[in-house]
Amino acid sequence: MRMHHVGWAVAVLLAASGAARAGRSCENKRMSTAEVTRAMELAERTVRQLDASGAQVVALARVGQDLSRWNQHYSHFGWAYREAPPAAPGLPGTWRIVHKLNHCGTDRAEVYRQGPGEFFLDRLHAYESAYVVPEPAVQQRLLAVLRDNGRAARWHTRSYSMLAYPWARQYQQSNQWALETLAGAMDDGATDRSRAQGWLRLRGYEPDTLRVDAFHRLGARLTRANVAFDDHPFARRFTDRIDTVTVDSVFAWLQRSGLAGHAQPVR
Repeated sequence: MRMHHVGWAVAVLLAASGAARAGRSCENKRMSTAEVTRAMELAERTVRQLDASGAQVVALARVGQDLSRWNQHYSHFGWAYREAPPAAPGLPGTWRIVHKLNHCGTDRAEVYRQGPGEFFLDRLHAYESAYVVPEPAVQQRLLAVLRDNGRAARWHTRSYSMLAYPWARQYQQSNQWALETLAGAMDDGATDRSRAQGWLRLRGYEPDTLRVDAFHRLGARLTRANVAFDDHPFARRFTDRIDTVTVDSVFAWLQRSGLAGHAQPVR
């Protein structure tokens, strides 16, 4: 279910809807009651920790897939912002997550705004999350962007590849959108993806390098519409080195650069 205006999508993703999942094919199989319960419990634990953090904006990650073969833990992140404090003692506050989702394994994606419950209704690999609290000045800049539909979509490209090259603009994956949106928020002159990527380079962001051999590259390209490699430099591609934006690399860089603190796990 998608509603478009000015390149923006706001989706209500229900457990039984078969709605788009990040980087996965749409499945007809409904989530079990136990899966929904565990997702909602994780959402509640996460929100209570976000409330206690005192933050207005955080980078929020989930474990949607098993990426251990690539030495990665978290698969996907977006920007969560506080919409309202708790209405009464003991109640959770109101948070919204702005993030990019691949539509049903196709080569297209959109930016979505969701509540925490919707964010975790994704048939997770592990029922845990993590968040990083940016410095106050960074939070204020991000908050202005995240509340504005047009600005939040400014650095978005619909053409999607799960392993998009970080310094190209032909495709864009979900974590890449979130990272480039941070750059755009921090650099007043970054009105496009090229300038946002330049800001990231100047501030020392380093993507992770995954080892993907020719056999697996060919198999992925032939069988999955949401994976492409033609945006990667020839020399690196044919030495099996695929550079891409990962949650782990972003969280490490945020701390290293002084833009945010260390990652806080929620289990």
